[in-house]
Amino acid sequence: MLTKSIPSLFTVGNLFLGVLSIILAFSGEHGIAAVLVIVAMLLDGLDGRVARALNAQSEFGKELDSLSDVISFGVAPAFIMYVVAFNDPSVISPAFAWIVTAIFPICGALRLARFNVVAGTPGYFIGLPIPAAGGVLCTLALFVNEINVYVLLVSTIMLSYLMVSTVKYPNFKKAGIPKAAIWITPIIVAVAVLIAIKWPESISKMIFVPLLGYALYGLKKNVDGFFIRLRRKNKTRGRDDSKSVKSDV
Repeated sequence: MLTKSIPSLFTVGNLFLGVLSIILAFSGEHGIAAVLVIVAMLLDGLDGRVARALNAQSEFGKELDSLSDVISFGVAPAFIMYVVAFNDPSVISPAFAWIVTAIFPICGALRLARFNVVAGTPGYFIGLPIPAAGGVLCTLALFVNEINVYVLLVSTIMLSYLMVSTVKYPNFKKAGIPKAAIWITPIIVAVAVLIAIKWPESISKMIFVPLLGYALYGLKKNVDGFFIRLRRKNKTRGRDDSKSVKSDV
């Protein structure tokens, strides 16, 4: 029974860090708040792998994971961005800032609901996964002094759209953990937390780069696919037009 509960402990840890991140953002500790979201991503990546290694997968764990993700990767990153960049009425209308902030976790919740009920494509996620979107948003907020606030607004809206879009993203969650190596996972989490506490903003900004690359990768693949389909359509139309000319002759 205890073994079956281990994956849920990782999920609850993910939720705990999400709530703590919101509290720290409210207290002005934006760097630590962002890095806690990153550590929550690590826990989110481990809970499913641990569940599969222990053969402890369940509908309860799946629903708990989704509810935790809404807080840790939807509400917490949106709140961090709001406190850091959108909470200045002289720059942004408060009502507009509230709407943009709320859209992000709403789209995240819709993304998770769709993931739970709609069969996806093997090896891919449909839409940007909420942990990746939340990771990009909370680390992007740390660049508030280097990036114009309106760019941050557009980026928040774009990330929200990507979560509910049909853009395909590679799924790395299928990579498992050997059962014999499960005891190492708490050590990995502890080391990650220590590093995060030691260099909060530096680590968060470093992680921003691969997360942004992942978000842009799926978008690029989708744009490439659009142009490929457009070229095929034009070629087909060209062949049809040539056949029509020959038949008229």
